[in-house]
Amino acid sequence: MSLAVGNIVEGVVTGITKFGAFVELPGGITGLIHISEVADTYVKDVNDFLKEKQQVKVKVINIGDDGKIGLSIKQLNASPRGNKNRSKSREISFEDKMAKFLKESDERQQDLRRNTESKRGGRAAGRI
Repeated sequence: MSLAVGNIVEGVVTGITKFGAFVELPGGITGLIHISEVADTYVKDVNDFLKEKQQVKVKVINIGDDGKIGLSIKQLNASPRGNKNRSKSREISFEDKMAKFLKESDERQQDLRRNTESKRGGRAAGRI
């Protein structure tokens, strides 16, 4: 079987490590699902999501010059529409956070200027 980036294939999980899971694909080829490609959520332990000998459907995301095959479950489950909407909502919340940060930062700088000016005035007055 010839694999190409973007193909969706089924395989069997043959091993699980701290950094991902190895999957045997049709034709006896082995690929790796990196821990960051296991699920849409934070994955602390791959064992929470996958078990050895489990059948999984994966997407081929890269094939290295050295023959290593990168696989993803996360990209298989991701719908293009859902990602756009999610990133829009993140964008808006980021803008809100940034506006809040800038406002607080300006207020802090004004407080620092006031404190610095009052200290300078007090020091200069004591010296004269």
